[in-house]
Amino acid sequence: MPYADALTLQRRLADQRLAGELKTDLLLICEHPPVITLGRGTKTSSLPLDPELLRRRGTEVFEVERGGDVTYHGPGQLVGYPIFDLTQHRQDLHWYLRQLEEVLIVALREFGVEAERNAGYTGVWTSGRKIASIGVHAKQWVTWHGFALNVTTELSAFDLIVPCGIPGVVMTNLARELAGTGAQGHRGTELPATVRDAVVRAFEKVFGFRSATRLEGLPIVSA
Repeated sequence: MPYADALTLQRRLADQRLAGELKTDLLLICEHPPVITLGRGTKTSSLPLDPELLRRRGTEVFEVERGGDVTYHGPGQLVGYPIFDLTQHRQDLHWYLRQLEEVLIVALREFGVEAERNAGYTGVWTSGRKIASIGVHAKQWVTWHGFALNVTTELSAFDLIVPCGIPGVVMTNLARELAGTGAQGHRGTELPATVRDAVVRAFEKVFGFRSATRLEGLPIVSA
């Protein structure tokens, strides 16, 4: 899904949640063509290349309302956008960020990958390498934006930026971590769908959802 379409959809659904027209929390899961997003905390040094040059090379650039610094989205990356009303959970954004981290840690554990937090930063690491980024926005406790988990993402794409504004950070993806362990399961074209299902199960566990209705190919409707 093009990033612009996903952003329009998130904002529309968040407005509906705020207005009480949408009665339940939603988790949108998708994948984007190459795109760089600049959060409210983006530093000039985090984007060494001119945005117009990046666009000419086929990588879109968006300034968005989420917190955090610069990040990259692209093929092979599982991107999740929770449209949650935190008044139904806990009105605490720090708690919410830690919950999102826990979701990804729980999901990765299904693949035998031990992931952890990194003190002072938001996101998820494994063996000192960053495997997932998180950046959120909330209005009247309704959230949008979310997380990006590198599954088979081309890691050289992160060379275009200073990921999350962390100098010297080493990015990784699940496929590389599995290869490093010699694991034989969850390979090839089935890996993204398998990871998606693991993430959904982790959301149900960590946030205590009793049930979930899955809608494949949710149509884009103009705001």
